[in-house]
Amino acid sequence: MFVSKNLSVNEKGNLTIGGADTVDLAKKYGTPLYVMDEELIREHCRSFKQSIDKYYNGNGLVCYASKAFCCKAICKAMMDEGIGLDVVSEGELYTALSVGFPVEKICFHGNNKTDDELLLAVENNVGRIIVDNIFELERLNDIAEEKGIKANIMFRIKPGVDAHTHDFVKTGQIDSKFGFALETGEAFEAVKKAVSLKNINLVGLHCHIGSQIFDIDPFVLAAEIMINFIADIKSKLGHEVKELNLGGGFGIKYTEDDSPVAYDKYMENVSVRVKELCAEKNIELPFILIEPGRSIAAPAGITLYTVGGVKHIPNIRTYVSIDGGMCDNPRYALYKSKYEAVVANKASQPKNTTVTIAGKCCESGDLIGEGMQLQEAVPGDIVAVLATGAYNYSMSSNYNRLRKPAVVFVNKGNSRVVVKRETLDDIIRNDEE
Repeated sequence: MFVSKNLSVNEKGNLTIGGADTVDLAKKYGTPLYVMDEELIREHCRSFKQSIDKYYNGNGLVCYASKAFCCKAICKAMMDEGIGLDVVSEGELYTALSVGFPVEKICFHGNNKTDDELLLAVENNVGRIIVDNIFELERLNDIAEEKGIKANIMFRIKPGVDAHTHDFVKTGQIDSKFGFALETGEAFEAVKKAVSLKNINLVGLHCHIGSQIFDIDPFVLAAEIMINFIADIKSKLGHEVKELNLGGGFGIKYTEDDSPVAYDKYMENVSVRVKELCAEKNIELPFILIEPGRSIAAPAGITLYTVGGVKHIPNIRTYVSIDGGMCDNPRYALYKSKYEAVVANKASQPKNTTVTIAGKCCESGDLIGEGMQLQEAVPGDIVAVLATGAYNYSMSSNYNRLRKPAVVFVNKGNSRVVVKRETLDDIIRNDEE
């Protein structure tokens, strides 16, 4: 009935998530409200971890891509589950450090890291810094030399694979702001330079071909390309690349039209080809890292809104206006991302209207979706937009000086605030007269 298995309808006819009544949650914490099912988040972590154990004999590490959703509570949950962390900024790294996250399990990404970010990573002995360009490599070597250490790095490589996804979320092709290109020889030259630098330890290679991918073949092809490059490095430079990070990008079910492959199948198919090629090329099977983010967080989350008005424009459309919008979920405005929604207090009723869910920002493009099926909504109803656990809170803004919503974790019917709702004083906190 719903896109996520943690959603149900109780005896009151209300939508529930992780055993908690969403209408009660809206009354208790207010709206807009992000709600995350902690138990499902942990279940996803364990599923990915088990796949590493199963297909690579435990010779690997799952790193949660924290850009999907980052706060202290989820960093602690990842720590509890033995999961590593992929961070892409000083802020994400600082959040991880603030809860005592094991630094050896942190991968620090980013296509334009500042000197301050590199310094923070070096000073805290972050496990792997994923270097994105030659200028970063040179700056990192200088910083590491100043601190008297040898920095562990991976190079981000563009394998040139078409991930069959939205152009804005393709990152593995040659025309990308991310990483080193193989086709031009840029990647090989970077490896040559890295192995000559005394304060750099090239431990591995990384690739990420895109996001929300439903096909297995692009992942297999990317892995083939990376293994061949590792073999090439060994034969020409005599350098053993010990680790291979295959990124993330596993698709999830946002609507009934989406048909994601079971994550276990991705892992199995890729592992078979990786093992075959390593044997064929006579290289050691590398330590395998993966970086799921959306696939861990998105299905576990929903966003609750209160309906403020319903506007019928005959023969054109019906607008259902909510108390949030692009400020807490910009993905429709950015990508035309599709969602499913439910009137939470009428969840047992059929969806008998076609509506456009409109936000409250002063932008005509401030929409959550168009042509959406929904139960008949009236002012005061609670609307739940599903599968919003990733890239909603993390991409939220204070546009129109709106306050960012609270984030609540539910677990087996219990709930707790993990990110407080912003106050009006928070809005003006950094202002100077």
